[in-house]
Amino acid sequence: MQHVQALGLKKWIDLQLHPERIPENPVLETKLRPLDTLGMSTAQMLQSYSSPAQVKAMVAGKLPFPEDPDKRMMVDRLAARIQAKAARLQSKTDQDSSPAPAPGLAALLPPEQLRVLRAGAPQQKLDLFSSLSPDRQDQVLESMGQGMRMQLFAAAPPSLRRRIQSTNGPQAMVAQDLMEAKLLRAVYSNRQLQEVLADFWYNHFNVFIDKGDDRYLVTAYERDAIHPHVLGKFEDLLRATAQSPAMLFYLDNWESVGAQSPAGIRRQRGLNENYGRELLELHTLGVDGGYTQKDVTEVARCFTGWTIRQPQRAAEFEFNPRMHDDGEKTVLGVRIPAGGGIDDGFQVLHLLAHHPSTARFISRKLAMRFVADDPPATLVNRMAATFLKKDGDLRAVLKTMFDSPEFWSRGAYRSKIKSPLEMVASSLRALNAQVDFTSGLNNQLNQLGEPLYRKAEPTGYSNSSQEWLNSAGLLARMNFSVALANNKVPGVKVDSAQSSQGVTLGSPDFQKK
Repeated sequence: MQHVQALGLKKWIDLQLHPERIPENPVLETKLRPLDTLGMSTAQMLQSYSSPAQVKAMVAGKLPFPEDPDKRMMVDRLAARIQAKAARLQSKTDQDSSPAPAPGLAALLPPEQLRVLRAGAPQQKLDLFSSLSPDRQDQVLESMGQGMRMQLFAAAPPSLRRRIQSTNGPQAMVAQDLMEAKLLRAVYSNRQLQEVLADFWYNHFNVFIDKGDDRYLVTAYERDAIHPHVLGKFEDLLRATAQSPAMLFYLDNWESVGAQSPAGIRRQRGLNENYGRELLELHTLGVDGGYTQKDVTEVARCFTGWTIRQPQRAAEFEFNPRMHDDGEKTVLGVRIPAGGGIDDGFQVLHLLAHHPSTARFISRKLAMRFVADDPPATLVNRMAATFLKKDGDLRAVLKTMFDSPEFWSRGAYRSKIKSPLEMVASSLRALNAQVDFTSGLNNQLNQLGEPLYRKAEPTGYSNSSQEWLNSAGLLARMNFSVALANNKVPGVKVDSAQSSQGVTLGSPDFQKK
């Protein structure tokens, strides 16, 4: 607030609409640096943080091992587990299929070291662990229980934390980095509007990270398809999501085949309408946008052949003409001539991006996020007019909203209940909390009903306050507030005396505040 007052509200809003003019917080950049998956291509990620199937391919000589020594060590450990499991199954000496248990800590450490590791102070545990050889460290980590591992994790520097996290399996690191980065940006970024919009548009074009190969595809999706376009032209954002392997995989379009295409004639697969339906209902026109089931089918035909090249290796978008239905189509009354190939899909995206129903649907959804659950029709109409006049320029649409009397009205003030992510992030910012790591915050978000990247339905998390207005959710918020104020959230430090100015939770003075 001090920064806004010093700069002036109008100039601050203008800067937030142009985040490229805002220097990023160096604290944030330092905290993000160890999260190396954020900058990797999907192919690099697949090699460095491999799934069990990919490790098997490496062992069989079908894929190369990682060149980085630490990542090679992770893969080697996983390979050893897989081979040991296979050997036990082959010999039938073990009735269950769980990996072989690691040797007990008592077999690895002398009694005095074991006592330190179990009951010593955090720094004593860290000093002891650091004194061990790398091989012995790996064995100790494998043998630790989850509770003991987390105690060491809390005292460890970032590099050791990643080694501790890797004991859960290399592929778990990818989702951990995404969740850590989203929370750190929400708390520390100077470009707050950009981060709010990145979360808004991710939910609008939702992809569920736990669906198969999307565990590796979501990183590039958010980084390359969502984030760069949140204040650009809507059509560019729409095209980027449509061509993203993450979206193609999530809504099964990568397997969609035209009935009269060469691949369709062989009848290996058929037409899949999932993406066509969600494109019309959720991404552009809205459920009342004027389309029919026939339009859904025709749109699905236009996107046949939009697929993924080598999903578990390169994981790149490609257009496969052998899968494409190259016949004539009609979408929303517009004829799309035969023989268009990949351009059939681009024509549909252009048509939808410039449709009046899309302008109204997107404008209402933005107003619902920033103004009220039921935003005034006058505001929505004004924003939609800007959308159509400015060729879907999202920055211009937002400026229309921010300049409107409805945005600044008394009726809009405090009319919204924050989502769990917004509530957690704003609490940390308001208290000037120091975030060392975010696993504790992620657990809190799970309890609050908004596990990051894990909304299974294509709707994404709702912008409606009613979604979060229930007794269990409100109780969870109160429990989070008490835990945060009393420094009970792992990885987060709050100066309670400074933040509350001497007022304690539960006192009459605190309740008045």
